[in-house]
Amino acid sequence: MVASRPSVWFEREILPDLIPMVAESTTILGPASVDPDEPYRQLPDALGIVASQHVYDAALMDKAAHLKVIARTGIGYEKVDLDAATARGIAVCNAPDAPTVSTAEHTVTLMLIVAKNVKRSEAELRAGGSDFYARHVGMELEGCTLGLVGFGRIARRVASLASGLEMQVAAFDPYLDPQDFPSHVTRYSTVEDLVAIADVVSIHVPLTDESSGLFGTSLLGRMKPGSILINTARGGLVDLAALEASLESGILFGAGLDVTDPEPLPPEHPLLARLDVVVTPHVAAGTAGAKRRIFKSAFEQVMQVLDGTRPPHLVNPEVWR
Repeated sequence: MVASRPSVWFEREILPDLIPMVAESTTILGPASVDPDEPYRQLPDALGIVASQHVYDAALMDKAAHLKVIARTGIGYEKVDLDAATARGIAVCNAPDAPTVSTAEHTVTLMLIVAKNVKRSEAELRAGGSDFYARHVGMELEGCTLGLVGFGRIARRVASLASGLEMQVAAFDPYLDPQDFPSHVTRYSTVEDLVAIADVVSIHVPLTDESSGLFGTSLLGRMKPGSILINTARGGLVDLAALEASLESGILFGAGLDVTDPEPLPPEHPLLARLDVVVTPHVAAGTAGAKRRIFKSAFEQVMQVLDGTRPPHLVNPEVWR
């Protein structure tokens, strides 16, 4: 007798080339977009969830009485109520390795676009005129210091790319031992000291109660005059009103943001009209390769849990004990 395939609910559409692999081992439920009026109609039958952007709170978990695992297609899991999941014996996983390359490359892309004043230059070209060269002012990054706030997977990749641009690299991460910093990366013991010397500050920390609004009026005011702020981590780490004030006062040369709070920014938001700010709508991990890796990592961990195998990226390990 052939064993029945476990039912897994997918928040988003499965990538076409991965459908055969998924269909071979599971009964596919969802995605949420199939029935927008009742997106969770099939959820009660799910043993596992491949989650993306929805909020997974206690009420949603209670819709699936036999749920065993929720796997996020990405690094962050702040939209999953970990306490509620743990209380119900539900394993929660994330996919921290999958978006590293694409997010690091996007970080450097934003840094270069802002440093080279690309947005302003394009706007002036569209407006017409002449002698653009005389008015254009950009930054050379060779010899500049990149300050990394957080030194995890993505930040390390950014550091490697920045070294190729012959930038100096410094970092602050209170959760790492001093010996965990490579010899070419200068370690700073406080974030205030780091931002004071960095020509470019790039944020790579998770959003927690402690880090929420980290880059507010106080820390932005400590940044080196004429420096650049880049955020590809979480929108809530930066106070956008304080950022706008820092740009308006001339403290910052510019900013590049892939994440914002709120997200996405409404079209009328003043930051979108600024020529010294580049905003992308949380698409740093939106490459074809990253999307495939993220989905596969999440799905494989769902299947591991349902098979009784501990997944590699379990964020509430107490459920396994």
